[in-house]
Amino acid sequence: MSLDVQSKPDYMRDPRKHHFFPYADNGGTSVAIAGDDFVMMASDTRLSRGFNIFSREQGKVFELTPKTMMASSGCWADVLTLNKVLQARLTMYAHEHHDVMSTTAVAQLLSTMLYWRRFFPYYVSNILAGLEEDGKGVVYHYDPVGHMEKLTFSATGASVAQIQPLLDNQIGGLNMQGVTPPKMTKELARQLIHDAFVSAAERDINTGDGIILYTVTKEGKTEEMIKLRRD
Repeated sequence: MSLDVQSKPDYMRDPRKHHFFPYADNGGTSVAIAGDDFVMMASDTRLSRGFNIFSREQGKVFELTPKTMMASSGCWADVLTLNKVLQARLTMYAHEHHDVMSTTAVAQLLSTMLYWRRFFPYYVSNILAGLEEDGKGVVYHYDPVGHMEKLTFSATGASVAQIQPLLDNQIGGLNMQGVTPPKMTKELARQLIHDAFVSAAERDINTGDGIILYTVTKEGKTEEMIKLRRD
Protein backbone atom coordinates (compact mmCIF):
# COMPACT_ATOMS: atom_id res chain seq x y z
CA MET A 1 0.00 0.00 0.00
CA SER A 2 1.43 3.38 -1.05
CA LEU A 3 1.80 6.20 1.41
CA ASP A 4 -0.28 9.31 0.97
CA VAL A 5 1.25 12.79 1.02
CA GLN A 6 0.45 13.34 4.69
CA SER A 7 2.33 10.25 5.85
CA LYS A 8 5.50 10.73 3.76
CA PRO A 9 8.75 11.50 5.59
CA ASP A 10 9.96 15.11 5.52
CA TYR A 11 12.82 14.39 3.11
CA MET A 12 10.33 13.01 0.55
CA ARG A 13 7.85 15.87 0.79
CA ASP A 14 10.25 18.59 -0.42
CA PRO A 15 12.89 17.03 -2.66
CA ARG A 16 15.71 19.40 -3.56
CA LYS A 17 18.84 19.10 -5.64
CA HIS A 18 21.90 20.74 -4.14
CA HIS A 19 24.63 22.22 -6.31
CA PHE A 20 28.18 23.13 -5.50
CA PHE A 21 29.44 25.80 -7.88
CA PRO A 22 32.12 28.00 -6.33
CA TYR A 23 32.74 30.10 -9.43
CA ALA A 24 31.38 33.43 -10.62
CA ASP A 25 31.61 34.88 -14.11
CA ASN A 26 32.66 38.52 -13.78
CA GLY A 27 32.84 39.22 -17.52
CA GLY A 28 35.64 41.02 -19.27
CA THR A 29 37.24 40.67 -22.69
CA SER A 30 40.88 40.72 -23.79
CA VAL A 31 42.59 40.94 -27.19
CA ALA A 32 46.24 40.58 -28.19
CA ILE A 33 47.93 41.15 -31.56
CA ALA A 34 51.61 40.55 -32.31
CA GLY A 35 53.82 42.11 -34.97
CA ASP A 36 57.39 41.72 -36.12
CA ASP A 37 58.75 44.07 -33.47
CA PHE A 38 55.88 44.65 -31.04
CA VAL A 39 52.92 43.10 -29.28
CA MET A 40 49.72 44.93 -28.37
CA MET A 41 47.33 43.76 -25.65
CA ALA A 42 44.09 45.33 -24.44
CA SER A 43 41.23 44.60 -22.07
CA ASP A 44 38.01 46.36 -21.21
CA THR A 45 37.54 47.92 -17.79
CA ARG A 46 34.10 46.62 -16.80
CA LEU A 47 33.88 44.19 -13.87
CA SER A 48 30.37 42.81 -13.57
CA ARG A 49 28.16 39.90 -12.68
CA GLY A 50 24.91 39.55 -14.56
CA PHE A 51 23.25 42.97 -14.65
CA ASN A 52 25.35 44.32 -11.75
CA ILE A 53 28.44 46.42 -12.52
CA PHE A 54 31.00 46.29 -9.71
CA SER A 55 33.62 48.55 -11.31
CA ARG A 56 34.03 50.57 -14.48
CA GLU A 57 37.79 51.06 -14.07
CA GLN A 58 39.19 47.56 -13.55
CA GLY A 59 41.86 46.55 -16.04
CA LYS A 60 42.55 42.88 -16.65
CA VAL A 61 46.10 42.98 -18.01
CA PHE A 62 48.95 42.18 -15.61
CA GLU A 63 52.64 42.89 -16.12
CA LEU A 64 54.73 39.78 -15.49
CA THR A 65 58.13 40.90 -16.79
CA PRO A 66 59.31 43.98 -18.74
CA LYS A 67 58.62 42.03 -21.96
CA THR A 68 55.69 39.81 -20.96
CA MET A 69 52.07 40.53 -20.02
CA MET A 70 49.05 38.39 -19.21
CA ALA A 71 45.36 39.19 -19.70
CA SER A 72 42.85 37.23 -17.63
CA SER A 73 39.08 37.29 -17.39
CA GLY A 74 36.39 35.14 -15.83
CA CYS A 75 36.04 34.57 -12.09
CA TRP A 76 37.80 37.59 -10.60
CA ALA A 77 38.80 35.78 -7.41
CA ASP A 78 40.57 33.13 -9.51
CA VAL A 79 42.14 35.83 -11.70
CA LEU A 80 43.72 37.48 -8.65
CA THR A 81 44.82 34.16 -7.15
CA LEU A 82 46.40 32.94 -10.38
CA ASN A 83 48.24 36.23 -10.87
CA LYS A 84 49.50 36.22 -7.27
CA VAL A 85 50.84 32.67 -7.52
CA LEU A 86 52.43 33.30 -10.92
CA GLN A 87 54.09 36.50 -9.70
CA ALA A 88 55.49 34.59 -6.72
CA ARG A 89 56.95 31.92 -8.99
CA LEU A 90 58.58 34.58 -11.19
CA THR A 91 60.06 36.30 -8.14
CA MET A 92 61.48 33.00 -6.89
CA TYR A 93 63.06 32.39 -10.29
CA ALA A 94 64.59 35.87 -10.37
CA HIS A 95 66.09 35.46 -6.89
CA GLU A 96 67.49 32.02 -7.65
CA HIS A 97 68.88 32.67 -11.15
CA HIS A 98 69.52 36.45 -10.96
CA ASP A 99 67.75 36.83 -14.28
CA VAL A 100 64.30 37.57 -15.70
CA MET A 101 62.36 34.67 -17.17
CA SER A 102 61.88 34.80 -20.93
CA THR A 103 58.45 35.04 -22.53
CA THR A 104 58.66 31.44 -23.79
CA ALA A 105 59.54 30.18 -20.30
CA VAL A 106 56.72 32.18 -18.68
CA ALA A 107 54.28 30.74 -21.23
CA GLN A 108 55.31 27.19 -20.34
CA LEU A 109 55.18 27.95 -16.61
CA LEU A 110 51.61 29.23 -16.90
CA SER A 111 50.58 26.13 -18.85
CA THR A 112 52.07 23.88 -16.16
CA MET A 113 50.36 25.81 -13.34
CA LEU A 114 46.96 25.58 -15.02
CA TYR A 115 47.38 21.87 -15.73
CA TRP A 116 48.37 21.22 -12.11
CA ARG A 117 44.94 22.56 -11.09
CA ARG A 118 43.06 20.61 -13.77
CA PHE A 119 40.81 18.75 -11.30
CA PHE A 120 39.65 22.00 -9.68
CA PRO A 121 40.67 24.52 -12.36
CA TYR A 122 40.97 28.26 -12.22
CA TYR A 123 37.79 29.59 -13.85
CA VAL A 124 39.88 31.95 -15.97
CA SER A 125 40.52 32.58 -19.67
CA ASN A 126 44.10 33.67 -20.28
CA ILE A 127 46.19 35.25 -23.01
CA LEU A 128 49.92 35.70 -22.52
CA ALA A 129 51.77 38.02 -24.87
CA GLY A 130 55.28 39.41 -25.10
CA LEU A 131 58.48 39.65 -27.06
CA GLU A 132 60.65 36.67 -27.89
CA GLU A 133 64.44 36.81 -27.53
CA ASP A 134 64.78 38.02 -31.13
CA GLY A 135 62.36 40.89 -30.45
CA LYS A 136 59.42 39.43 -32.37
CA GLY A 137 55.96 39.61 -30.84
CA VAL A 138 54.15 36.44 -29.82
CA VAL A 139 50.75 35.55 -28.36
CA TYR A 140 49.87 32.41 -26.37
CA HIS A 141 46.25 31.38 -25.90
CA TYR A 142 45.17 29.02 -23.07
CA ASP A 143 42.16 27.02 -22.04
CA PRO A 144 41.38 26.75 -18.28
CA VAL A 145 43.33 23.48 -17.87
CA GLY A 146 46.56 24.59 -19.50
CA HIS A 147 46.39 23.71 -23.19
CA MET A 148 48.59 26.29 -24.92
CA GLU A 149 48.60 27.51 -28.52
CA LYS A 150 51.18 29.86 -30.02
CA LEU A 151 49.54 32.50 -32.24
CA THR A 152 49.96 35.99 -33.65
CA PHE A 153 46.51 37.19 -32.52
CA SER A 154 43.84 36.03 -30.13
CA ALA A 155 40.78 37.09 -28.15
CA THR A 156 39.29 35.67 -24.99
CA GLY A 157 36.56 36.39 -22.47
CA ALA A 158 32.91 37.37 -22.61
CA SER A 159 32.90 38.77 -26.16
CA VAL A 160 35.21 36.25 -27.82
CA ALA A 161 32.38 35.04 -30.08
CA GLN A 162 32.08 38.53 -31.59
CA ILE A 163 35.75 39.53 -31.70
CA GLN A 164 37.58 36.37 -32.76
CA PRO A 165 35.77 36.07 -36.14
CA LEU A 166 36.68 39.69 -36.89
CA LEU A 167 40.34 39.02 -36.17
CA ASP A 168 40.27 35.80 -38.21
CA ASN A 169 38.92 37.75 -41.17
CA GLN A 170 40.93 40.95 -40.98
CA ILE A 171 44.29 39.54 -39.83
CA GLY A 172 44.27 35.86 -40.71
CA GLY A 173 42.35 36.09 -43.97
CA LEU A 174 40.70 32.77 -43.13
CA ASN A 175 38.26 31.20 -45.60
CA MET A 176 38.95 33.93 -48.16
CA GLN A 177 40.32 33.31 -51.64
CA GLY A 178 42.74 35.67 -53.33
CA VAL A 179 43.24 37.73 -50.19
CA THR A 180 46.68 38.37 -48.72
CA PRO A 181 46.67 39.23 -44.99
CA PRO A 182 48.05 42.72 -44.39
CA LYS A 183 51.43 43.32 -42.79
CA MET A 184 50.70 44.06 -39.17
CA THR A 185 51.71 47.51 -37.94
CA LYS A 186 51.09 49.27 -34.65
CA GLU A 187 48.56 51.61 -36.27
CA LEU A 188 46.59 48.75 -37.83
CA ALA A 189 46.66 46.69 -34.64
CA ARG A 190 45.37 49.63 -32.60
CA GLN A 191 42.57 50.32 -35.07
CA LEU A 192 41.49 46.66 -35.14
CA ILE A 193 41.46 46.40 -31.36
CA HIS A 194 39.47 49.64 -31.05
CA ASP A 195 36.92 48.56 -33.67
CA ALA A 196 36.58 45.10 -32.11
CA PHE A 197 35.80 46.49 -28.65
CA VAL A 198 33.39 49.10 -30.02
CA SER A 199 31.48 46.33 -31.79
CA ALA A 200 31.50 44.07 -28.72
CA ALA A 201 30.28 46.85 -26.42
CA GLU A 202 27.23 47.30 -28.64
CA ARG A 203 26.20 43.65 -28.27
CA ASP A 204 27.48 42.40 -24.90
CA ILE A 205 26.63 43.90 -21.51
CA ASN A 206 29.70 42.23 -19.98
CA THR A 207 32.08 44.36 -22.06
CA GLY A 208 32.22 48.13 -21.94
CA ASP A 209 33.21 51.40 -20.23
CA GLY A 210 36.75 51.62 -21.58
CA ILE A 211 39.87 49.94 -22.93
CA ILE A 212 43.34 49.88 -21.42
CA LEU A 213 45.73 49.31 -24.32
CA TYR A 214 49.34 48.25 -23.79
CA THR A 215 52.08 48.23 -26.42
CA VAL A 216 55.33 46.36 -25.73
CA THR A 217 58.46 46.97 -27.82
CA LYS A 218 62.16 46.53 -27.18
CA GLU A 219 62.24 50.22 -26.18
CA GLY A 220 59.71 49.65 -23.40
CA LYS A 221 56.01 49.62 -22.62
CA THR A 222 53.31 52.23 -23.23
CA GLU A 223 49.76 52.44 -21.88
CA GLU A 224 46.72 54.15 -23.40
CA MET A 225 43.17 54.58 -22.13
CA ILE A 226 40.31 54.58 -24.66
CA LYS A 227 36.71 55.24 -23.66
CA LEU A 228 33.75 53.04 -24.66
CA ARG A 229 30.02 53.37 -24.09
CA ARG A 230 29.05 53.22 -20.41
CA ASP A 231 25.47 51.94 -20.61
